[in-house]
Amino acid sequence: MTNKLIDDVATYYSSKLLEFGATAKGVDWNSEQSQQLRFSQLCKIIDPLLMNFSILDYGCGYGAMLSYLRTKLDPQIGMKYIGFDVSIEMIKQSTQIFGGDEKIVWASKEQELTACDYVVASGIFNVKMDYEHKIWLEYVLNTLAKLDSLGRKGFSFNVLTSYSDKELMKDNLYYADPGFLFAFCKSNFSRDVALLHDYGLYEFSILVRK
Repeated sequence: MTNKLIDDVATYYSSKLLEFGATAKGVDWNSEQSQQLRFSQLCKIIDPLLMNFSILDYGCGYGAMLSYLRTKLDPQIGMKYIGFDVSIEMIKQSTQIFGGDEKIVWASKEQELTACDYVVASGIFNVKMDYEHKIWLEYVLNTLAKLDSLGRKGFSFNVLTSYSDKELMKDNLYYADPGFLFAFCKSNFSRDVALLHDYGLYEFSILVRK
């Protein structure tokens, strides 16, 4: 993965934030409703019996996942949330909205990250811009290895599906083969892997438990 690719990703999402603000469209999702549905799938990675856990939101945008978790979790559950995004503008926006303390941490540099119980990544692979499929796939697989190294109990992510309607597919978006990524995760990260492809969106989520 090149620094240019990461810089291009950061520039793309910073421009979306500038255009649409701290909204679903500001992180390139169609609606708040679909965003919430995606979060519900990714958060299935969290053990509901845990009373304390830490979670890294990798590609956090303006922190919408934090709002979702606060709404859904029992108030008695202790959670440390780390939001990471390569877009510095996103991190600035998140800090303005939520602030930060020992339980809420924001980061824009990889070297600032340490392992957490869980890692979730929503939408970080979708927009490949004008990069070739081979280069983007390398970026995806390298990033999955990072998520694995950062998640002690597991990680989850979503990707647009190659089973999307052909007439609706766009050249600047990345559509992955769900079977390939499922097998990749099974072979490289854990025997306990779930593929979720049944929640009404043109995408799938993968949960890797350890």
